[in-house]
Amino acid sequence: YNKDLVARLKNWIPDILGTLVFVIDLPWVLLIQKKTGHGAGKINGPGGKVHVGENPRDCALREVQEEVGLTVDGLELVAELKFVDKSWPDWLGYVYVASSFSGAIHETEEAKPFWCHIQEISYDSMWESDRYWLPHVLREKASQGQDIERKIQGEFLLDAGELLAHRCYAQELV
Repeated sequence: YNKDLVARLKNWIPDILGTLVFVIDLPWVLLIQKKTGHGAGKINGPGGKVHVGENPRDCALREVQEEVGLTVDGLELVAELKFVDKSWPDWLGYVYVASSFSGAIHETEEAKPFWCHIQEISYDSMWESDRYWLPHVLREKASQGQDIERKIQGEFLLDAGELLAHRCYAQELV
């Protein structure tokens, strides 16, 4: 854990709020190859920036519909991630999972969607930070029978998207 990250997080306010959604139909997860904008060329879940006056949950629902054509139901907030970047805007990301959906996926101008087996996710094609938090999210979802629910918390220090330091942990929900 990095002292610079701790210092940057004191009184931290993100520049951008964003969402990611992982539609899960075990053992499959819906991923996209991002075609435009922030993260173009990378693999991730559908998502995007929260609009003014919009809450993160509504953003997540909208982005899944816009990027892949699905309507999801039962969104569950599973992670809150702080991306503190020395060169780019800072993001606060809300990560959701959903197992209930309708419609059929289709490619859009923004994204090329595909189903991927959870054990075959190509973390090398994603943001470097994803390898630290996404396995926790998927593991929590795959072990649904737990008595204690958890939310993943992540803090990442970056420079122009390059990961310098990080901390991830599971917060038990009461």
